Amino acid sequence: MAARIDVGTLVAEYSELSTPNVSDGLDRLGIRGAPHGIAPLWPACKKIVGPAATMKLVALGEGLKEPSAAMGSLEAVKAANKGDVLVIDHGGRLDVNSYGGIVGFTTQHFGLVGCVIDGVTRDVDEYKELGFSVYGKGTIQQSIRNRCDFAGYGMEVELSGIKVRPGDFIMADDNGVLVIPVEYLEEVLEIAQGCKATEEKIIDEIRNGAEPVAAHEKVAYDNMTQAEK
Repeated sequence: MAARIDVGTLVAEYSELSTPNVSDGLDRLGIRGAPHGIAPLWPACKKIVGPAATMKLVALGEGLKEPSAAMGSLEAVKAANKGDVLVIDHGGRLDVNSYGGIVGFTTQHFGLVGCVIDGVTRDVDEYKELGFSVYGKGTIQQSIRNRCDFAGYGMEVELSGIKVRPGDFIMADDNGVLVIPVEYLEEVLEIAQGCKATEEKIIDEIRNGAEPVAAHEKVAYDNMTQAEK
């Protein structure tokens, strides 16, 4: 079912949750949405939530002759909407750069809220200075120039094997990254909010003297995220 709540409201409500809360919602629905190995690239990297604006990089000689990887990245940013999260599928490569300071500045300048990379990036100091959140698999020193090809944007891509379509929601915080399919945004949100409330109730009961195991069993904690049939 497509989302009926407007995007701004969904972003605001998801922003009140953590990726663990939302992961529980995905688990309940049996949705694979947790790409592994992608993390904030510095401490205090801000949480980001928003629709995916996708692009793909591939090995040198396997992509488009034009534009180059650098110019194609700028085209992808220009085509995105304010509030989007730039998603770069570079196949998890750790030996070739995927992003950089100029395109990072441009991404923020055009109103995108962050970038998530299945790969590595350089110029982290520049992102930090901008206050622009970037999540990836690590850092590298070298330029993107003449080391990979651009394969396109606005297409279905992957983050560590998890499919991402334009418009799917991306959420990233200290715990990692999630992909929420656009047709499940409201359902996942409702379940995640319930899971958060349940965990807060358990903590409150333990704080007030309840026996910890009993507090968990009271809400059937072990079955809280069991996938629905």
